[in-house]
Amino acid sequence: MPRLLIATTNQGKIAEYRFLFKGLPFELVSPADSGISGEVEEGHDSMEENARHKAVFYACSSGLITVADDSGLEVDALGGEPGIHSARYAGEGASDRDRIVYLLSKLGGIPWEERTARFRCVIAIAIPEGILEVCEGECEGIIAFEAKGENGFGYDPIFYLPEFNKTMAELTLETKNRISHRARAAEKAYRVLKEFVDRG
Repeated sequence: MPRLLIATTNQGKIAEYRFLFKGLPFELVSPADSGISGEVEEGHDSMEENARHKAVFYACSSGLITVADDSGLEVDALGGEPGIHSARYAGEGASDRDRIVYLLSKLGGIPWEERTARFRCVIAIAIPEGILEVCEGECEGIIAFEAKGENGFGYDPIFYLPEFNKTMAELTLETKNRISHRARAAEKAYRVLKEFVDRG
């Protein structure tokens, strides 16, 4: 069975991709599984550029078809922050909890109706010869006043979804992987990968 490299060291993200790409004829592997150490710098100005850069780097380093994503939270009241800086918003080495506390502090005094936000995900698929496709997905929500829920990772505990009356972290993994920004981008990526395999 051919291998598909998921270009991340985030175990939560790898687990989500195992679920999202279930049914594809690939063995999903991480950079560590492929003997690649270290992470690529995400120093570009957009999620798409970051995802493309990572996908091409890991595809060339491993010789494998590679899926890389960049995702982030965009809060309207903060002018789209943290955006591409979502993982480093509270500084290098900050935990998920640190980032949540910092973001909530920036939104102090902002009323509920002005706390609109979205998660965005851009997935780039590359082979060693270059980019195959770029896929994008979004999920709209509201930044809650406090963290709730034990599932997921990142900003999930404060990302409230009115249609479910729950935060992303209160959803089951099955539900999250049906409606999340990554699920929506991955649905498109799934079709691209399947076509690639079917073409041989």
